Amino acid sequence: MTHAPTATAAPPETLVTTALPASGAGARWLAVTRIALALVFLWAFADKTLGLGWSTPSERAWIRGGSPTRGFLANVEVGPFTDTFHTLAGNALVDWLFMLGLLGIGLALLGGVAMVVTAWATSIMMVMMWAAEWPPARFTGAGEPSGSVNPLVDYHLIYAVTAITLAATFAGHSWGLGRRWQNTRLVRRLPWLR
Repeated sequence: MTHAPTATAAPPETLVTTALPASGAGARWLAVTRIALALVFLWAFADKTLGLGWSTPSERAWIRGGSPTRGFLANVEVGPFTDTFHTLAGNALVDWLFMLGLLGIGLALLGGVAMVVTAWATSIMMVMMWAAEWPPARFTGAGEPSGSVNPLVDYHLIYAVTAITLAATFAGHSWGLGRRWQNTRLVRRLPWLR
């Protein structure tokens, strides 16, 4: 009696590296989404660094000694992490990590490289920013409306989900360097850098 071969599940890393990238119009729209999200992060980096006057006035620019985190974190008014965020506001290490995160995420998305690492970094940063704004709160500690319009999902979580989707669909292969990046010796040796 012969037995039919038993199917075994491939290890998760094999599934990730052998998935097929999107093609055609879908691939192009994913590339547009990737580039648009990159510009969100790169604009935030540029505005906070140079004080372009959109969310950061020139006198509070990072290159003029301003803190890119102080204004946001010092004004956190809701949520269980208020005191933690107030403590982190203006800390030089936090400023550097935040700015390097904005720049690194933006450049990686723009180039379509290191998309898995970028998805993780984006998700961590966005979940922390979601926690700082704390959308579940309808009112601030002072009893004022918090401005939250949805207690669960806001743009921070949408950015995180988008970054994960871009990594999972190989969005860096279209109009980006993702295919070349994936074939480098470094990434073949360390596939988590894909």
